[in-house]
Amino acid sequence: MILLFSATLLIQAQENGSVKWYTIDEALKLSKKKPKKIMIDVYTDWCGWCKKMDKETFNNPEIAKYLNENYYPVKFNAESSTPVTYLGKTYINEGNVARSSHQLAVALLNGQMSYPSIVFMDEKQQLITPVPGYRDAKSFEPLLYFIFLDKYKNNVNYDEYQKTFKGKVK
Repeated sequence: MILLFSATLLIQAQENGSVKWYTIDEALKLSKKKPKKIMIDVYTDWCGWCKKMDKETFNNPEIAKYLNENYYPVKFNAESSTPVTYLGKTYINEGNVARSSHQLAVALLNGQMSYPSIVFMDEKQQLITPVPGYRDAKSFEPLLYFIFLDKYKNNVNYDEYQKTFKGKVK
C-alpha cells in the first residue's frame, strides 16, 4: 500500500519538477524493499540557508529529477520531537534546552550541528558521509553523482572529480 501511494506521489513530483520528499521512516522502509541510496536534508525551521537551499537548489528541475530517480530524498528537522527508529535503536529529542537537537540528527552529523547539512546513506542504510553547509544547484549536482556512482569507494578525489564533471545544471 505504501509503495503504491509513494509511486503516485513520485510521479506527481516528477511531473511538476519538484523533489518527492519522504520521512526517514518511509525512506528506510522503501529502501528495504527496493534498495536505493538515501539523501537526508537535515534542517531547522529557523535556518535561512536551509530555506535558500530549498528554494534554489532543491527546486532546480535537474536536481529534483536526479534525486527522485536515484535516491530516497528525506527532509529531517533536526529539532523534531518525533521518535525515529534507525538500525534497531530509537532516537528522540529530549527537549531539555531551547532549540534542542534530535538524537538522530546528532548521530548523523557526528555531533557537528551545522544547518543545512546533507547526509548520504548507502543502499544498506549505512552512513556514507554528512556534508555540512549550503550548496547551490551547480555545486550540489556533482556531489549527487559522486555519491550515487560510488566514486567515493574508488579513492577518487572529489576535488578532481568536480573539475571534470559535466553537469546539466546551468
